[in-house]
Amino acid sequence: MFYGFSWYASYIILLPAIIFTLYASSKVKSTFKKYSKFANRNGYTGAQVARRILDDHGMSHVRIEHVPGEMTDHYDPQTKVVRLSDTVHSQTSLAAISVAAHECGHAIQHEEEYLFLSVRHAIVPAVNIVNKMSMPMIMIGVILGGFGGNSSIGYLMIQLGILFFSGAVFFQFVTLPVEFNASKRALHILDVERMLSVEEMIPAKKVLNAAALTYVAAAATSVLSLIRLILIFGGRRDD
Repeated sequence: MFYGFSWYASYIILLPAIIFTLYASSKVKSTFKKYSKFANRNGYTGAQVARRILDDHGMSHVRIEHVPGEMTDHYDPQTKVVRLSDTVHSQTSLAAISVAAHECGHAIQHEEEYLFLSVRHAIVPAVNIVNKMSMPMIMIGVILGGFGGNSSIGYLMIQLGILFFSGAVFFQFVTLPVEFNASKRALHILDVERMLSVEEMIPAKKVLNAAALTYVAAAATSVLSLIRLILIFGGRRDD
């Protein structure tokens, strides 16, 4: 017989993560919107700040591209391109400057072979595969009778699915130091190179701290989802 946790009751476990995710999403949007109304005193655009940071770090080979959308900013390590969104690329707001500097932080991490970034890049292909396979494997295991304890093969499929899902959780935790470090680098550069004044650094920190919450929320959601799967399907099975 299989001893598991109630499927419906298990959703209670996810409530804190759902609430936290909604809060983090609202926080980053409201903070970005608030400081999008304040231009930096030097009049730099996001693209100009990014170009200056990259050039100052001997990375003139890294290109800057304008991409459509809002909060679609990212660094592409394969093509070595910093892509800045409509709300960042040509904008002079404190929010735009902060985000541009953060993405350059990722480019600098890549150039310096920052450990956690290297690990994240190395596991991306495997994580993409196991993440797509985890839930289908669990469902197949259930169909084969693994949830009721009637099939050893089904039970094995379920356990493998849970193991695969844990790979996605690991990826979320590796992402955290990558994002925090990129923000730390960004704030240090903006301060030391006097791109922002002392007063302007306060909003910059608020923007990047709010953005960091989304990654913490994602990690928390992954952990609680894994716990939920273990409680439902990971109980012992007596033949």
